[in-house]
Amino acid sequence: MTATMESSGAAPSGGGPAEAPLIVVEDLVKYYPIYGGILRRKLADVKAVDGVSFEIPKGEVFGLVGESGCGKSTLGKTLVRLQAPTSGNASIGGEQIFDKNGHDLKRLRRRMQIIFQDPVGSLNPRMPISDIIGEGLLAQADRENRWGDRKVRDKRVGDFLEAVGLRRDYTRRYPHEFSGGQRQRIGIARALALDPDFIVCDEPVSALDVSIQSQILNLLLDLRREYDLTFLFVAHNLSVVQYISDRVAVMYLGKIVEMATVDELYAHPRHPYTIALLSAIPDPDPRVKKRRLVLTGDVPSPANPPSGCRFHTRCWLRRQLNNPENCETEDPPFRELASGHEVACHWAETLVDAAVAEVVPSVDTTVPTELPRPEDVGVPVVTQIETPPIAEVLEPSTTTETGTSNADKGQT
Repeated sequence: MTATMESSGAAPSGGGPAEAPLIVVEDLVKYYPIYGGILRRKLADVKAVDGVSFEIPKGEVFGLVGESGCGKSTLGKTLVRLQAPTSGNASIGGEQIFDKNGHDLKRLRRRMQIIFQDPVGSLNPRMPISDIIGEGLLAQADRENRWGDRKVRDKRVGDFLEAVGLRRDYTRRYPHEFSGGQRQRIGIARALALDPDFIVCDEPVSALDVSIQSQILNLLLDLRREYDLTFLFVAHNLSVVQYISDRVAVMYLGKIVEMATVDELYAHPRHPYTIALLSAIPDPDPRVKKRRLVLTGDVPSPANPPSGCRFHTRCWLRRQLNNPENCETEDPPFRELASGHEVACHWAETLVDAAVAEVVPSVDTTVPTELPRPEDVGVPVVTQIETPPIAEVLEPSTTTETGTSNADKGQT
């Protein structure tokens, strides 16, 4: 997958009044307690998801990207009640998700399913495919759907195997008899079997070969149209997200730092973390020249996140603006800069497209945006992005006392 792939297009919309969003998440928090000592007292919390809010209209593919450990998968699993939330609210079609228990929660699970990242570990090696896909049907069986009848259940399993591109006679085979791509198709069929409205795709192609990734992504888009599905697509590959998503949210250390439509985000990124991620995408055209924006330092611990803006310890924009104090003392509000483009950065207005285009060549520097001009808000304008010296990027252990890095010695 490359950055030159075209996106899947905007979310469907009609000329009438806007429909209520299918998924609404309000201030979702998920903490994991840390215990220690002889008495196993609580010492701190790992703040995996810390106050996340967003909406997903019906039929939309909502992409969620970020570095490993930023809380993407935890958010998805918490949303479908595989993990209990610490606080916050979420609803699907106006029906509260976190308030359900017992029989009500069991019926609600029909409306939301998940596709796991590992196509091997997510399938029971001791069960045939008919039982793996049919297990959920059997758990949700009642007199109305008759899924408790083996013949009815097997027919439905075969139908969804065909829907994902596999043969019906594969039902008696075991997971070890399939390739990685076929196993992931089985996982998709299992998620579809209950006719859900909403599916969390937890990095469904990251464990697959590149040639198979495109097949699975196209399959998901076809299934979205055929079954009128809504996806939360979790990934760390920005090219994959650009291809399949309608809107994209960028997550860092438990918080969403930027959110916009896929075309707007990739054409006019405004958060320094988003710009750094986009600069890492390789361009297949050797004639395109750009500078890689390498972040300094390590990702802070979610058990002890930095004060103020959580990205300020690694932020190249803050360093270029001579370390303004509010980055360290004030948590930036998640505010709207342009229509549908929200960002959590105190200094997002300082960036101009001409500067961003040096590290992200896909930026359109000719089409004006709705962003306010920096001179109107009384802040300096960043016209050129400065990358840090190589000595700041390398680990301290790779730098000698004289200031010469081992990597530099190997090149001389």
